Amino acid sequence: MALILPPVLVDALWAHAERDAPRECVGALGGHLDGAGAEAVALYPLANVSPDPERTYLADPGHLLRALRAMQAGGLTLVALYHSHPRGPAYPSPTDTRLAVYPVPYVIADLGSRTLRAYRLPEGTPVALRVEGRGD
Repeated sequence: MALILPPVLVDALWAHAERDAPRECVGALGGHLDGAGAEAVALYPLANVSPDPERTYLADPGHLLRALRAMQAGGLTLVALYHSHPRGPAYPSPTDTRLAVYPVPYVIADLGSRTLRAYRLPEGTPVALRVEGRGD
């Protein structure tokens, strides 16, 4: 499976991560699924309501529900969740793995190295991440 992100969504994701730093940001990506993977077409920033937002994230359940309803209304599906690691690395933490519940890729943005990586959690399996139009 591959996850395709257009440059405009990558830029919006980085802007969200930078705006929320040093807190972890969290959000959802809506898009379309096909046999080879998923293509994101919309980004939904969510509020991080974690009691320790500089080390973990917890999406506001009401915001997530509204994002899922907006996706459904627009003919989209949840194709990924994202969050930042302001001090790195771009690998799932034990908390990320333990709390993962959705069967979609989890994108991690490492602000220190400006690296985006995606994983299936809780397994920790890497997911190919392609930025459409940039070749990276």
